[in-house]
Amino acid sequence: MKTLRNVAIILAVAAGVALIPAGGVAAGTTLWLLGIAFWAVLAWFAARMYREHRMALMSLDDRMRALLYGSIGVAVLTVSATRRLWDTPAGVIAWFALIAAASYGLFAVWQHSRRY
Repeated sequence: MKTLRNVAIILAVAAGVALIPAGGVAAGTTLWLLGIAFWAVLAWFAARMYREHRMALMSLDDRMRALLYGSIGVAVLTVSATRRLWDTPAGVIAWFALIAAASYGLFAVWQHSRRY
């Protein structure tokens, strides 16, 4: 019964987007607002984690802290440029290389922080 209800909701939303004048614009605006809300919640979560773990971050040496912040910056810039990077085959390779480098940097900092 739940599945039938969920399918009916999806069909109603799809019919609204297809049949209501400017339904596509409204759907695009709604998607844009959901994206903004997602990034806002992600920024709030990052700020909260920074405040809770500030002492641990400050206990890292300068090189590791620079690697951490640099890796986060590379990941954020790469994710924000995903659409442009995925337009060309070289961009796809660059996207994966940048994400892999950022992930390795985060892993290296985590591994360093776990050592005594």
